[in-house]
Amino acid sequence: MSEQIFNLYPVGVRQVNLKDLYLTHQINTLGSTSNPFVYANFLSSLDGRIALEDTIQNVPPYIPKHITSASDFRLFMELHAQADCLITHGGYMRALSENRLGNVLQVKTEDLIEWRCNHGLKPQPAVIIASASLDFPIHPSLNQHQQPCYIATGKNADIERIRYWQDRGYTILKAGEDKAVQGAALIQQLKSLKYKSIYLIAGPSMLDTMIREKQLSRLYLTITHQLVGGLNFRTLLTGSPLADVGNMKLKSLYYDQNSPPGSGQFFMHFDLQATKT
Repeated sequence: MSEQIFNLYPVGVRQVNLKDLYLTHQINTLGSTSNPFVYANFLSSLDGRIALEDTIQNVPPYIPKHITSASDFRLFMELHAQADCLITHGGYMRALSENRLGNVLQVKTEDLIEWRCNHGLKPQPAVIIASASLDFPIHPSLNQHQQPCYIATGKNADIERIRYWQDRGYTILKAGEDKAVQGAALIQQLKSLKYKSIYLIAGPSMLDTMIREKQLSRLYLTITHQLVGGLNFRTLLTGSPLADVGNMKLKSLYYDQNSPPGSGQFFMHFDLQATKT
């Protein structure tokens, strides 16, 4: 992990410590129970890839390991540490159970757990699992860390699957007119649960609905200085054009020249211009 990186905007070029950089943003103080602060974080290559797919071998989407770095993961976890709750999805839970992805449902480092406790947060955030199919396993780490866990789905989701989860003690949040979860409806449900800082780790579909329905407050983005290529890939958004609802304002830009090895990366964050409703 890099020790220092360059702050390029807004204050001009100077070196800053990478460790604890995003903790200084004090995200945990920016929301309220009536207007929660909703933020997302993504890693992208220069050519816009956030994940690759192998349709021939039917391999689910995966992040190429060479574009990841310890520096980016540290900042990802600093954002994690400031959340009351995480929003993930059923696809991630399936991938986690099959060991295709690592477990990011908990804050793992002692310094970040201590930071949470010192700032009035519980040791671990609550977890919201968004799913249209309701077909996924619960990872045992959620129970081990005593994290509240809710399942979000649409109003027309399969009744038997809803009953399956209710019989196992899980609260179902109905947050969509059909089967899929919709951003505004989900945030309305989370307001009732008194969550103030909400971290999306749920992929492009959830990002899309949060932006279109004017629920996203901030986007964190790491751009690795690498071209990935590939015919089958995922990018940040894949839906219809957003127009001005996607307008953003750059708030910070940092340059890490030392990782990934042989390239480098930008860390940046944007606040959305559209007003939340």
